[in-house]
Parts: sequence; C-alpha cells; structure tokens
Amino acid sequence: MPNILNNSQFYNKVRTSEKLVVMDFFATWCGPCKMLAPIFESLSNEMYDKVDFAKIDIDRSFEVVEEYKIVSVPTMIIFKNGKEVQRIVGFAPKEQIKSKIKAHL
Repeated sequence: MPNILNNSQFYNKVRTSEKLVVMDFFATWCGPCKMLAPIFESLSNEMYDKVDFAKIDIDRSFEVVEEYKIVSVPTMIIFKNGKEVQRIVGFAPKEQIKSKIKAHL
C-alpha cells in the first residue's frame, strides 16, 4: 500500500528515488479520490520493482500543494530524476494510468 507522505518525506522521496515516482495528491473528502485509491494500490503492487508510489493529503501538505499548483484532486504527478514529467488530473482508468507511467520507464 502506498505511504502517505508529509512535506519533508515528499521532497526526500522525489529527490532521492532512483525509480520513477508516482505521487497521488488526494483529499479524504474527495469522491473521485476514493474511486482512484484501489487502482493506485493495484498499480503499486504490480509495478513496485520499477516505480515508487506514494500519496499526499492536500489538506496536510500545503507547501507541496502550493509549489506544484495542485488545484484539483485527484492529481497524479509522475517524477523522473526529481523532475515532473507527466500530470494526470482527475479520475482515469487503470490501463490509461499504467500506459502513461510505462511511457516514462
């Protein structure tokens, strides 16, 4: 299951991971976020050897949310070598998310 990170853990994960990092920006009150959660977990189980998956609660990590200009949830950002390479805003089906991740491996 992907960990929920705070601001400092987020920066550490994105900057130090040798793998691709997929970060799910979510809110506990968000319906589409709840629909995405099992898909995100399933992908993390399938792709754990090549991709790090983690989550950020937007109501608890204002610094990261502000820096990455998160205005809608769910938002997933794919990071490679510490840089944002893809952003997926809103709910998306599993295969669509997976193909976007694979494009950066």
